[in-house]
Amino acid sequence: MLILPAIDLKDNKCVRLTQGDFNRVKEYSAKPLAVALKWQEEGAGYLHLVDLDGARSEALINRPSIEAIVENIKIPVQIGGGIRDEKKVKAFLDLGVARVILGTVAVRNRALLERLLADFGSDKIIVSIDAKNGKVATEGWAQVSQIDALDLCHELEKSGVKTIVYTDIAKDGMLQGPNFKMYEELMEKTDLALIASGGVTSLEDVKRLKSMQVYGAIIGKAFYDQKLSFKEVVACLR
Repeated sequence: MLILPAIDLKDNKCVRLTQGDFNRVKEYSAKPLAVALKWQEEGAGYLHLVDLDGARSEALINRPSIEAIVENIKIPVQIGGGIRDEKKVKAFLDLGVARVILGTVAVRNRALLERLLADFGSDKIIVSIDAKNGKVATEGWAQVSQIDALDLCHELEKSGVKTIVYTDIAKDGMLQGPNFKMYEELMEKTDLALIASGGVTSLEDVKRLKSMQVYGAIIGKAFYDQKLSFKEVVACLR
């Protein structure tokens, strides 16, 4: 199982939000590149970047940090946050990002999603499903729709999506464990490669996700608050 340390960027700083709430921000570092290099040195095989400002306004505030990270580390990077058109997708891929994560556009513009999958491939384009009480949220988690998350997963599969990041908003940043019930349902009822995100807090959480055969797990706050160390997570997966 792939472990992806998360770097959430706001104003070119490494932060974490609680339940996606921009009023509940905790800053961890003013040097995101140093954080990325730390994860690489500790043995991470992949990094998960989130452009929080981009998710809300599509602004390019964090581009300097994103460029610095991609240009100075050797491990692959996936990035999400406000990527809603082909120009931005191409710009990130040209920069050297390994995978681009689409969220809102996958819900609102299926034709564009399918075109991007055709143009760049399902290994480069993955979809983030952010949900609250099983319903899909969009616009940087600001709006919760009436779209059922599992139904959306089935639709995405038909469109050619192979990999999803699934975040339970209620669990994110709460250090209370993931939504295992939803992950079990996704593994049972779809053939999607699942990257679990939100609430991974303990070695028991990690071991349970591995036993479910999920493809990957994103870990953020538990690392930054030193509830978990990267080395002990890797060790428990052996």
